[in-house]
Amino acid sequence: MLTIAATPAYNEERTIANIISGSQGYVDTVVVIDDGSTDSTTDIARGLNAYVTRHSKNLGYGAALRSCFMEARKMGADRMIIIDSDGQHDCKDIPKLLEPLNDGYDLVIGSRFIIRGGDDIPFYRKAGMKVLDTLTNFIGETKVSDSQSGFRAYSRRAIETLEISGNGMSAGSEILLQINENDLKVKEVDISCKYDLEDTSTQDPITHALGILIYLLRELKLRKPVYYFSIPCIVFAGAGIGVGQESLRILWQGGNPNIVPTALMTVLIFAGAVMGITGLSKHSVLMAAKSDTGKNLNGAKMDIFET
Repeated sequence: MLTIAATPAYNEERTIANIISGSQGYVDTVVVIDDGSTDSTTDIARGLNAYVTRHSKNLGYGAALRSCFMEARKMGADRMIIIDSDGQHDCKDIPKLLEPLNDGYDLVIGSRFIIRGGDDIPFYRKAGMKVLDTLTNFIGETKVSDSQSGFRAYSRRAIETLEISGNGMSAGSEILLQINENDLKVKEVDISCKYDLEDTSTQDPITHALGILIYLLRELKLRKPVYYFSIPCIVFAGAGIGVGQESLRILWQGGNPNIVPTALMTVLIFAGAVMGITGLSKHSVLMAAKSDTGKNLNGAKMDIFET
């Protein structure tokens, strides 16, 4: 059984040696995906006998993670640990993540919230994580406490099944949105994480979170359009009704409502109605497509059975 540890790295010459040497005692091979580093990350990794794949330029975390999966498939890996190269994770936690794979789990997530509750995480980062966790779980219909954890273990089935299309930091959520549709089993285990390190990310936390949020909203529109369009529907319609109440109050008191609020009421309610109808129509199309896919799959299964 081939077990590898893969780490996306970008200008991590200060920490990459510790990650490689710390992982080597638990896996057969350490794979470093150098995402266009301009420092000595690659030289250090090769000097420690790590298998290195280098991008000619910096493409982003998602692209580096995609390369991790590609290399794992080429090697025929049975199990893969993904660990960040910035030193935040403790390599001693690797056995914790690998063990559930032996019990039939396909994805094991190192969670920072199971026991400690993320007490060591800065409040603003913790609040942003919870928003992303909630949205990821809602769209993907999963129940994980740490959707943004970069410390994970994958079974061979997961390695061969999961596909990463984006190049950015949304890759962690993108993987979780594929879990249910591929019938993969997920488990979380407790890990520790350091937050007293400098320059652990090439993006500031706000930019990082906004990028993931935009991706998730796009997926919400595609996967659950009723919910995506219901929010502006309620906002516009509610605002229109609020404006309309003022016009009705003036009319009830015998006055003549101003044409401006009346027109504004009409526009807002109309906009809300359009949003609502759009959401319902897209939902109907989505359900019809799923129904047709199900019929085709059932037909295929029946043909095989009859043969």
